[in-house]
Amino acid sequence: MNKATWIWYPGDFEVWLGNIFNNRRTERGAMFPPFWKQDSHWPTVEFSKKVMLTEEETVDITCEGQLNLALDGKLQRIVPIPPDRDTAAAPRFRFTIPAGEHQLNLKVWNQTTPPALFIDGKTIHTDSSWLATYEDKLWIDENGVAHGSGIYVPAASWCFDSPDTFPSHYRLYRKELRPVSQKDVTARGTLYDFGRETFGYLKVIGLQGILHIYYGESREEALDRDHCETLDTLGCMERSDCATASKAFRYVYVEPEDGSTYDDLLMDYEYAPHDLSHSGSFQCSDEELNRIWDTAAYTMDLTTREFFMDGIKRDRWTWSGDAIQSYLMNYYLRFDSECVKRTIRQLRGKDPVTAHINTIMDYTFYWFKSILDYYQYTGDVAFVREMWPRMETMMDYVLSRTNDDGMAEGLPDDWIFVDWVDFPMHKRGILCFEQILLMKSMETMAVCAKLLGINKSDYRIRSEVLRNKIKQTFWSYEQKAYQHAIEDGKMNRQITKFPNMFAILYGLAYEEERREIMQSVMLNPDVDPITTPYMRFYELETLCIAGMQEQVLKEMKTYWGGMLREGATSFWEKYVPSETGTQHLAMYGRPYGKSLCHAWGASPIYLVGKYFLGVQPTKPGYAEYMVRPCLGGLEWMEGDVPTPQGKIHIKMDRKQITVCGAEGRGTLIVGNRQITIEPGTEVSVSY
Repeated sequence: MNKATWIWYPGDFEVWLGNIFNNRRTERGAMFPPFWKQDSHWPTVEFSKKVMLTEEETVDITCEGQLNLALDGKLQRIVPIPPDRDTAAAPRFRFTIPAGEHQLNLKVWNQTTPPALFIDGKTIHTDSSWLATYEDKLWIDENGVAHGSGIYVPAASWCFDSPDTFPSHYRLYRKELRPVSQKDVTARGTLYDFGRETFGYLKVIGLQGILHIYYGESREEALDRDHCETLDTLGCMERSDCATASKAFRYVYVEPEDGSTYDDLLMDYEYAPHDLSHSGSFQCSDEELNRIWDTAAYTMDLTTREFFMDGIKRDRWTWSGDAIQSYLMNYYLRFDSECVKRTIRQLRGKDPVTAHINTIMDYTFYWFKSILDYYQYTGDVAFVREMWPRMETMMDYVLSRTNDDGMAEGLPDDWIFVDWVDFPMHKRGILCFEQILLMKSMETMAVCAKLLGINKSDYRIRSEVLRNKIKQTFWSYEQKAYQHAIEDGKMNRQITKFPNMFAILYGLAYEEERREIMQSVMLNPDVDPITTPYMRFYELETLCIAGMQEQVLKEMKTYWGGMLREGATSFWEKYVPSETGTQHLAMYGRPYGKSLCHAWGASPIYLVGKYFLGVQPTKPGYAEYMVRPCLGGLEWMEGDVPTPQGKIHIKMDRKQITVCGAEGRGTLIVGNRQITIEPGTEVSVSY
């Protein structure tokens, strides 16, 4: 029997929730909204379905909003039924439909939250078989015949499977935590330490009077009342319990005003639930790498919320460049495909397109690729089909802003990001890096069109034309590398790692070019180093593709291990080993501006899963997959990689490899040998 679920117009739940999510950021107690366009949900949505009943049927209807119901084109008067419990918070109706074939059309209006509908009867249930539209151009005559046109799409749903679980009431989970220590550090104030970076709601028990609260990812930040990034003031006239809005912190310094008192301080830790039985895992002979993996996993869990956010203290926003890495790390940790879809939808928003995603050109290009990545790991073609119209209008916007040579060039209202760099690098003109991302975006469009059976050969042609232009324009036979940019009609011959590693990652460079790039750029100490985990993600993946896992292991121990040695309990937005003390806390010209829990800092999850445990899908949704494990200097390792059909377990030492497969058909690659892993079986190989 089908199960009823709440339905709404596709993307509206994510747009609405994303607005709440992105507007929670504060700085020094002031609200700080995002600076890009924020869309809204459609206030009126019509839901439609044809039904065939052998006998009359009474259905219960619940909606978020005001309801209009038409049966076979005729408006019906429906009367709300009294709630059967005090918790009911939405109108409920009961309606009887006579036997026969009928057309149901229900309009829900809600200006505040997305119009949503829940219908449950003997055979009639709201689910994805219903259609939805925000623009009703249909009318039905007295004979029940539809006229006109309308844009109807399959209705969206998620996990709200009871009339009492209203979509607008969605919340993450919470659990109470206490500080691990507290100390009176001044005559008036107390410093609380929760032991590690965390996120949630501070609770003050028995407050009477006014309490000033200063948060810190570090001890120094919490104690610096004049410069800490986040703070609160709570006040109660009569003794009571109070809670703050959500914040990120490890340390909290509290200072009551004269005559004010409180009994206790604790927190509600807020988190997204995970199925640990379907999660990735890793253990190995190197204890420091184990700590790196565990800390990366904790970083990912902290930044996986209603959506994948960048940093839990700052910015607390969804950024497409951060998100594409979160998706990839997620596929090797929790495999939370719903959070991936929510974030992709929220980032895209609605038509018309008036700016790049997050206003950043490169972030738009990452958005395209994230959809194809999602399909490769999940096999969910329905999501690609849902997103296709928005992919097309987004690409139309991109192509409308290319120059006469078909290249992407930053316009005055574009932000060209690439990365935070510590060396001189212009970001104006025609950047080679951006052209490679544009090429990959058009390739993605071509692949998705073919997948959906849509004739769009022009995307493939455009991508090939651009591929040739990039090579002809930017490749230097003398430097054996891709040069940086064309500025004012002249070539900027600067060599950076950014376009060169993406030439390898995105398939622009062929085998001979890849070898040359590795020597002349990636392994060249004279090329400026990358200092953010954001681009180290791609740098180390490039080395892994070249089979340099031993060097990557050393790099992870130096870079991420370096953060641990500095006392990190989650991984940072940026790490420069030469910095010392409080220099590690500063960024953007502010003493505590750096995020000490940043999603892009968790890349060891992805690197270990894909290039050490060596698991990756070779057909969408792991229908077929490859296991090419590599110790990279370790004595032994063991771990799990989640897939849609279960987990793949890998155990390897210097003598033997054992793989317990998932439901798909796998191939274990050991040197020149290829061993088939039948679905759900175990294979052991000595080597």
